[in-house]
Amino acid sequence: MQQHEIEPGETKNYPQVQSPDGQKVTSDQHMPEAEDTPPPATKNASESVSSKMANDGREHANKWAMLGIVGVGVFMATLDSSIVNISLPTIANDFHVPLSGAVEWVIIAYLVVTAGVLLTAGRVADMVGRKAVWIVGLIIFTGGSALCGAAPSLGLLIAFRALQGIGGSLMFAASPAMLTSAFPPSERGRALGLNAVIVSLGVSVGPTLGGFLTAISWRLIFYVNVPIGIIGIIATIVVLTEKLHRNPGKFDPWGAVLLAFGLVCVTASLSFGQEIGWTSPLLLAAIVAGISALVILPFVELRVANPIIDLHLLRNRVFVSANLSLVLSFLALFAVSFMMPFYLEQLRGMPTQEAGFLLTPLPLTIAIIAPISGTLADRIGTRWLAAAGLAIACIGLVLISQLNAHTSVWDIVWRLAFTGIGQALFQSPNNSALMGSAPREQQGSASGFLATGRVVGQSISVALAGTIFAALGGAAAGAILTMSHPSFRQQTTLQATFAHSFQITFLVCASIAAIGVFASLVRGKEIKKR
Repeated sequence: MQQHEIEPGETKNYPQVQSPDGQKVTSDQHMPEAEDTPPPATKNASESVSSKMANDGREHANKWAMLGIVGVGVFMATLDSSIVNISLPTIANDFHVPLSGAVEWVIIAYLVVTAGVLLTAGRVADMVGRKAVWIVGLIIFTGGSALCGAAPSLGLLIAFRALQGIGGSLMFAASPAMLTSAFPPSERGRALGLNAVIVSLGVSVGPTLGGFLTAISWRLIFYVNVPIGIIGIIATIVVLTEKLHRNPGKFDPWGAVLLAFGLVCVTASLSFGQEIGWTSPLLLAAIVAGISALVILPFVELRVANPIIDLHLLRNRVFVSANLSLVLSFLALFAVSFMMPFYLEQLRGMPTQEAGFLLTPLPLTIAIIAPISGTLADRIGTRWLAAAGLAIACIGLVLISQLNAHTSVWDIVWRLAFTGIGQALFQSPNNSALMGSAPREQQGSASGFLATGRVVGQSISVALAGTIFAALGGAAAGAILTMSHPSFRQQTTLQATFAHSFQITFLVCASIAAIGVFASLVRGKEIKKR
């Protein structure tokens, strides 16, 4: 049987055994010694107790220090992902390029590099230690942010955004494993729930802060990361002393190349599919090449001793189910963040600031509910809680699909909040189940799977929602409504076309979320950890 190494902050579960007097005790309690066994020295026992007390205090301090340090990096990365979008028109104008051209790569370069590097970063974290990967990622991301702010041309800005993507990949691949290792299993859901709060705050603050900073200079949206990153780097070096588990082994270069090439091709193709056309020979060639690389990858991984992706993880029913439901949830729910700005700005004619403000109920609700759901998952388990949360989110998507040109602001707010409740109830328990099902020595790889599932789900969500909405005429109707005189917005035909396309898009997303509910349920009964 494989030995389980107890890491800082973890409480070991000792089996119960029968004592000579018939009482049940745990194996860490003192059992009567055999007559020929000398009792331990009092001094040694006293030193052992003192050492244990000191270690317990250090571990308790470290787990919260870990949460704070991880929070700094996660907040910075999520803030960056939400703050850049609102600045694209200003960046395009400053570099004298069209908004629909190469400037989109400011977003996509970060996305595709992140997707391509995440799983490899998770494997490297298992090899050399998660703290090392985390701090290198933090340094690269912070340096990349400074370079983005100083970029003299669009081409260099895109290149520096790709560099940021490498740093972000290292951070995202290490952070869930760091939290899982620092907190005992009985507090894992709570820790991941608090981490979800930080993510939600980053998403919530991004659009508002981005609009304010862009009004001064778009370069400030990158420079704002520098002081935050420096604080995180110093805190990691000075405060974080937790000893992290390592699983040394040879690096698998061919697996890393195939994985990165496959995910980059697929992600980039999905990102540009709507713009250049799904039947474009270049797009089809990229998709075929990417899928081919991913199909070849398992055959390569089975022939190496230390693969980038350990296929044994995919034999774990809980791990596979949690990953599948994770991808399906992001595929269904990320469409809300993608589609709602079009609804608010094009159909309703709201200014960007007001539209951004109306989008905050969703992440703020997640920020409030996520730690509660994480704590509940620690007490009652993850399976039914995650399934119920995704079911609520599915209903929320159906409710959002009913929005039209005359829906009140209150109806928009409560529908988004309702969807956020479901997403929060699902997210923390599902992430806890995913990380908890992986062995200690493969926590970095599990983190990579989690982060990759999120990025791939988001990419497919944007591609799918955009394709459905455009195919039904919603995109064209929205563009006409935007460019027209305010009185032209009252044309019921255009409004009806937009609303119908919007409705079908979200009903499809709700169907995907419903499949995710079943994917969450088939994981089977989990082993409850105390």
